[in-house]
Amino acid sequence: MALKHLNITVKGKVQGVSFRMSTKAVADQIGVRGFIKNEPNGDVYIEAEGDDFSIPLFLDWCNDGPTGAVVEAVETHEAELRNYRNFEVVKRNL
Repeated sequence: MALKHLNITVKGKVQGVSFRMSTKAVADQIGVRGFIKNEPNGDVYIEAEGDDFSIPLFLDWCNDGPTGAVVEAVETHEAELRNYRNFEVVKRNL
């Protein structure tokens, strides 16, 4: 099964609602690797790698998010594989 790499931007009320930690739990559960981080403009940015089974499931999750999130849009762009080993939450650099 071929692996796919997607750059994903999630827009809406997606910060302050445990979006990153919930997304990590889902990614770990279905075998998606990459990272997630908050953007200064309020969006959440994700790089995700997975197969033809896990990526559609992951995108479905991104369109819903956790309780309390209000997802207004999900933008995706295919990119080159980076062969991430796991899925990480990137904390803000202070």
